[in-house]
Amino acid sequence: MTSRADVSTVKAALRAQAIETPSWAYGNSGTRFKVFAQRGVPRTPQEKLDDAARVHEHTGAAPTVALHIPWDRVDGSGGYAELAKYAEERGLRLGAINSNVFQDDDYKLGSVCHPDAAVRRKALDHLLECVDIMDATGSRDLKLWFSDGTNYPGQDDIRARQDRLAQALSAVYERLGDHQRMLLEYKLFEPAFYTMDVPDWGTAYAHCLKLGEKAQVVVDTGHHAPGTNIEFIVALLLREGRLGGFDFNSRFYADDDLMVGAADPFQLFRIMYEVVRGGGLTSDVAFMLDQCHNIEAKIPAIIRSVMNVQEATAKALLVDGGALAEAQASGDVLAANAVLMDAYNTDVRPLLAEVREDLGIDPDPMAAYHRSGWARKIVDERVGGAQAGWGA
Repeated sequence: MTSRADVSTVKAALRAQAIETPSWAYGNSGTRFKVFAQRGVPRTPQEKLDDAARVHEHTGAAPTVALHIPWDRVDGSGGYAELAKYAEERGLRLGAINSNVFQDDDYKLGSVCHPDAAVRRKALDHLLECVDIMDATGSRDLKLWFSDGTNYPGQDDIRARQDRLAQALSAVYERLGDHQRMLLEYKLFEPAFYTMDVPDWGTAYAHCLKLGEKAQVVVDTGHHAPGTNIEFIVALLLREGRLGGFDFNSRFYADDDLMVGAADPFQLFRIMYEVVRGGGLTSDVAFMLDQCHNIEAKIPAIIRSVMNVQEATAKALLVDGGALAEAQASGDVLAANAVLMDAYNTDVRPLLAEVREDLGIDPDPMAAYHRSGWARKIVDERVGGAQAGWGA
């Protein structure tokens, strides 16, 4: 942490911050009932990268893009290396590779935890394919989320499913290169409603602990029971050296995948304070967005989301660590809380405007994007073809 007066250190940390945007957020998405198409939505992974480059250009803080396989599949033996080059030419890098073992009909009863060995083999082969893609793109992180679970008591053997999960994770872990990591995501419920095979941070942590240092836990801010103290989880995982990254989004009721900070910006600040407190504001913790922009314009929503994370981070960096420690040591409950509230209530927008000017970009990213004409350009040019979205 820094002293409140150490603004130069705060600005340096903000200039160095990197927030990964997800390729799927640029495509069409919706609810279980309807996917709403928008004009100008990308049709190819390359067009997604074109849009991501605009986000990075206007924020200076989004240099990497996560891919989702097979949604971002490209053809040809050198297709992924070429995609990585395409990203580099636009000032980007390819980030985490996200697997998909939840959309095929074969996965109705699970993927790596499925009772049928043939289905488990199919799922494992896909995960290993994703590591091959990491080799081709230069990606560091493989992000794993499993929809595996059961809907009814007795449907399957809970313990046996954990054994199957452990076997698959071990096989993938052994395939990882020296500088690659496995990030294991958890989710309390949905699509399974009786048991999820990775329902919480403890389950993810237990599996990662057995695998080794290259296995880390991902905290998705929408994947918890109501009232869960997410910042406690963050603090504990940082303390244990097992926080691999975040999937930032926002929720009102369940896994809503809304813009990060939309529902509870104070929670986002509390999370970022624990990140700063625990030394997690480094490249070892991947700050990724995992959002679906169903009714709002996609690129502006992603820009706003990056800005929301930046603002929460700036406030967390402004916490007066010395004053807080003094109040905590003396047992002054109200004074300690006031230190946090003082930082949270600070208007950090002028500070971030200065940071952007230091980077040589417009201090108002949203206004700069709207002036750029990119929204009209993509509507005019992206005519015909199949728009990207869930499953494409």
